[in-house]
Amino acid sequence: MSQMTYLEAGRIALEEEMRHDAMVWAVGQDLGRGGAFGQYRGLVEVFGSDRICDAPISEAAILGGSVGAAMMGTRPIADMRMSDFVLCAMDELVNQAAKARFKSGGQARVPLVVRAPIGIHWSSAAQHSQSLEAWYAHVPGLVVVCPAIPADNKGLLKSAIRCDDPVVFMEHKALLCSEGEVPDDVDYTVPLGQASKVCEGKDLTIVSWSNQVHLATKAAQMLAEEGVSVDLIDLRTLWPWDKTMVFESVERTKRLIVAHEAVAVGGFGGEIVATVAEKFGGAIAVRRLGAPRAPVGYAPPIEDAVRVTEEAIAAAVREMVVCKSGGAPRGA
Repeated sequence: MSQMTYLEAGRIALEEEMRHDAMVWAVGQDLGRGGAFGQYRGLVEVFGSDRICDAPISEAAILGGSVGAAMMGTRPIADMRMSDFVLCAMDELVNQAAKARFKSGGQARVPLVVRAPIGIHWSSAAQHSQSLEAWYAHVPGLVVVCPAIPADNKGLLKSAIRCDDPVVFMEHKALLCSEGEVPDDVDYTVPLGQASKVCEGKDLTIVSWSNQVHLATKAAQMLAEEGVSVDLIDLRTLWPWDKTMVFESVERTKRLIVAHEAVAVGGFGGEIVATVAEKFGGAIAVRRLGAPRAPVGYAPPIEDAVRVTEEAIAAAVREMVVCKSGGAPRGA
């Protein structure tokens, strides 16, 4: 195990996969200079400009070329700089990459990773702060991944590169400098579709992903001091998502909160809540927490107004525990 940042874990994952498979390559704006955040730093010196490829400012060209290259047998990583910029290439992603296997009767595959950093960070404002993971989870044919810790950023990126279907890989910008222990094993991967249990509890289940997992963890720590124990699940992969782990947890706790940074309206939290409600009916109390339906502002106070904080998560848990039990949380 080595201590490293979330960003470095992703860089190492890509380097290991490029050494493992000569068909793996990356394309995007300024990759030769290290990429938007430095996640490709030093790779052009190792692999050359034929495999770490700079591209013009045309997301449609980057993604369209990558789709064609993937169908011809290579494994491209199309770097979009930010999730928001994928919107300039939605036809290539949604109508071409996602549907190729279906339309060809399985004769064509698109083993493509679309690297699309998400989230609120550094006063990036309305066009650089969105979390649009629910859009991609809605599209048949796409795999959607949102790692929360450095080890998962390495293991999930390696699994995404090896996947034979297109993967939208969404790293949170606020996590890039976060640190954690990461396995050194070059064969280390994290299976797609497998969630992680962050902490064990019996009073309520929280399901989250990406940066929101860290806020939910802080909320769980606050609640533990009040005698409320939380079962916290980091979903890691939004599609396919780990229904088995979520169902097992809510069947025990009888309460569910899904917390995410994205706008609550139409967010993926609604899908999880609906799926749980359909399976268990009124036996499970459910709630979702997400941002208001408003653009992210540039000024820090306006930006903060749309955040789903650890205090908001803790307050929602307290309310559900009190409502279900008919009394105050133990220790309150």
